[in-house]
Amino acid sequence: MKREICLAVLLVLAFLLPGNATAYEQYNRVVKFDRYFSKYSKRFFGPAFDWRYFKGQAVAESRLKPEAKSKVGARGLMQIMPRTFEEIKRRSHTVKGNWKQPRWNIAAGIYYDRMLWNGFKARRPFKDRVNFMFGAYNAGKRNILRAQKIARKQKINENLWRSVEKCLPRVTGRRSKETINYVKKINAIKEVLR
Repeated sequence: MKREICLAVLLVLAFLLPGNATAYEQYNRVVKFDRYFSKYSKRFFGPAFDWRYFKGQAVAESRLKPEAKSKVGARGLMQIMPRTFEEIKRRSHTVKGNWKQPRWNIAAGIYYDRMLWNGFKARRPFKDRVNFMFGAYNAGKRNILRAQKIARKQKINENLWRSVEKCLPRVTGRRSKETINYVKKINAIKEVLR
């Protein structure tokens, strides 16, 4: 009985997550950028950090299409704004080239993730810190900090992602759904990647 309930819950969750996890399995066959995800994940996060989070992020951002361009001008696999790319190049001795080159677009995206990661140092579970990082990548760090402030005022744990999810609509309105789904999507994709 307990097993059937768990299975039913998993099936419901699979339908609630943005996108179907099996739809992401196709990205296991796209391996031409994996060495860059692995290399820059190790460089900026250390060898123990699972590089598949960043490949999952690139799938969510661009479907692994180097020529991807958003309506607001973000470019490449990691959907980096050209001005942000140039700023990252100035800060990092590692990131070179230009945003059009997949290697450097990936390096810049992961470097930017590291900058966000470093901004969320309060004690929280690892998974929550990952979610804060990706949430800030999508919504902007200030918006995540504002949602944390609201959570603090409501006397809920501001260092848990579920608290930010609850408070983010008061900060970004309907756009909050995009951010919440973005974080869920990256986690779902990462779980499918090998």
